[in-house]
Amino acid sequence: MQSLMKQPACSVQARVGTTNGRRVLAVHAQAASSPAIESISGVRPEVVEAIATARHNCLTATNLPLPNRRQGKVRDTYDLGERVVIVTTDRQSAFDRLLASVPFKGQVLNQTAAWWFQQTAHIIPSALLSLPDPNVAVMQKCKVFPVEFVCRGFMTGSTDTSLWTHYKAGARQYCGNSFPDGMRKNDRLAANVITPTTKAEDHDVPISPKEIVEEGLMTQEDWDTVSAAALKIFAFGQAEAAKRGLLLVDTKYEFGKDAEGNIRIIDEVHTPDSSRYWLADTYAARHAAGLEPENIDKEFLRLWFRQRCDPYKDAVLPEAPAELVCELSKRYVYLYERITGQVFQVPDLDKAINDRIVANLQKAGLC
Repeated sequence: MQSLMKQPACSVQARVGTTNGRRVLAVHAQAASSPAIESISGVRPEVVEAIATARHNCLTATNLPLPNRRQGKVRDTYDLGERVVIVTTDRQSAFDRLLASVPFKGQVLNQTAAWWFQQTAHIIPSALLSLPDPNVAVMQKCKVFPVEFVCRGFMTGSTDTSLWTHYKAGARQYCGNSFPDGMRKNDRLAANVITPTTKAEDHDVPISPKEIVEEGLMTQEDWDTVSAAALKIFAFGQAEAAKRGLLLVDTKYEFGKDAEGNIRIIDEVHTPDSSRYWLADTYAARHAAGLEPENIDKEFLRLWFRQRCDPYKDAVLPEAPAELVCELSKRYVYLYERITGQVFQVPDLDKAINDRIVANLQKAGLC
């Protein structure tokens, strides 16, 4: 989908379709000099209202009474020794920058990841121990491999490390994978691939499996084990997404070793932040017509910034409009319910999120 801002002097068209048996309404508003604007439906009215209310009460930072705080792009981690407390905030990151704060994003990511950890336990164990709060996960401490495992099923993307960015620039070898001439953006790949990146502080850097082993980032044995598990998890996720009328396009995983040397998956699995999802029923027709697939992840936000600035080079970025932020929140909630089959529980909006987290951690005996 394209930019979702409301535009002046626009005409509106509605298309009703079905996704895995459920009716989905895509509203298309077309301004004279603006790209199509689409909004996803299927989110309960009370959730839409809560999103608008919560826009000024997002979790952007934490300062819990716990030791050893480390702030990442989206998550704040507190090291308790054998365990870590990970708080997933509402910060929205892309292009290695903070773009906005999105209501309920942290809760959606945390609870979606927990659901997938459970579903994929037959492939590889996770580090998850408990969820004492909607935004908080307690995990077994692991020594993290300094590599992100990016799994891809399609030729697409808009960031500097995306497969399509490199392919359209002429690259046919990327991260140890070979790609034929003549591919178009959003084509399905002949087989799923891994395009790993290093976990650099400021900017992820593409790297090949050979370089990973040669540089001592992982042993060959660990690479073989983890890469095989990553592809199995990705294929499993694609199959589950297909049952729900979705295409799991690409995603990223992180892995580590616990104190006993067991490899575990950490961080998140198949969330709308780490993954790209398209609507399956319209993909073929839109792709044949040269249109972008209908997506229900954060890609439309990336495209909005790409159309208005250079998010990698510009010192100051435009502010994401409220309509855009609320639409992204709706999509996150929609994906959570669509994937897990569970009803999203709106938290108490009258209570500050940090205060709620502290109270729940105290109940769990963590602080």
